[in-house]
Amino acid sequence: MLEQRTIQTLTRAVGMGLHSGQRVEMTLHPAPADTGIVFRRIDLPEPVQIPITAQAVVDTRMASTIGAQGAKVHTVEHLMSALCGLGIDNIVIDITAEEVPILDGSSSSFVFLLQSAGVQLQKAPKKFIRILQPVEVREGEGQQLKWARFEPYHGFKLRFEIDFAHPAVDNTGQSFEFDWASGDYSRDIARARTFGFTRDVEMLRTNGLALGGGLDNAIVMDDYKVLNSDGLRYDDEFVKHKILDAIGDLYLIGHPILGAYSAFRSGHAMNNQLLRALQAQENAWEWATFTDTRQAPPGFSAAPLGW
Repeated sequence: MLEQRTIQTLTRAVGMGLHSGQRVEMTLHPAPADTGIVFRRIDLPEPVQIPITAQAVVDTRMASTIGAQGAKVHTVEHLMSALCGLGIDNIVIDITAEEVPILDGSSSSFVFLLQSAGVQLQKAPKKFIRILQPVEVREGEGQQLKWARFEPYHGFKLRFEIDFAHPAVDNTGQSFEFDWASGDYSRDIARARTFGFTRDVEMLRTNGLALGGGLDNAIVMDDYKVLNSDGLRYDDEFVKHKILDAIGDLYLIGHPILGAYSAFRSGHAMNNQLLRALQAQENAWEWATFTDTRQAPPGFSAAPLGW
């Protein structure tokens, strides 16, 4: 049987929110089978639990924000990406502020935290959402066109294409495909950092965003070049970060997906629209489990990292 996973022991992180600039403490707890992923705002007079679902997403401006009972947690996508990358099904995340810490702007610190805590197999079948029919969402035309789609595929594959008219981005790969069967999430995707432009910083901060952003947790560019002294971690770090974000956004459906995702200029909002469009078409997906691990797609049945 392909089993669910949690972490073996609790682990903690302290950092700053990318947009809020607030100091935040986060504690990740093991959770029983079939718990799912649950965020818990413990700084409030009465703690509020926010279970992960596509419908829990309440804002997608610059990040994916989840909410329940008036409480919110911003910028969950990098942590969600790491949880998906290591196959974690069940975990409770206590957080002392309204935003997940940005750490280094990628998922690699979260991967390290999870691996340090250890990965625990659980005596319950891992539940997948298997794509049966194509589902697509689109917006705009011509230069404003953007789209995202799911198609059937025995595994999990993502292809993303970006389109930024900027010299530093144009000099890198603007499309990338990552397949769970042949790729290594920790090596190939997790280290890709979020990025932004100095020309946008003033506007963002006027609107209360990017208050915690800087060269230590993002790739920053002026009108011509990357300003980080250490340069890029990957030759195609920009598009790889968009795939990192997409992995996290799609895991907000609450279960791993079996299918192929492809996108052009998509973002947090469109990724969530795609999840909701999928769930609205009952004949486009089904639940899947694997009693025989040999029938599971490659990449999902390997021994959990961190052992």
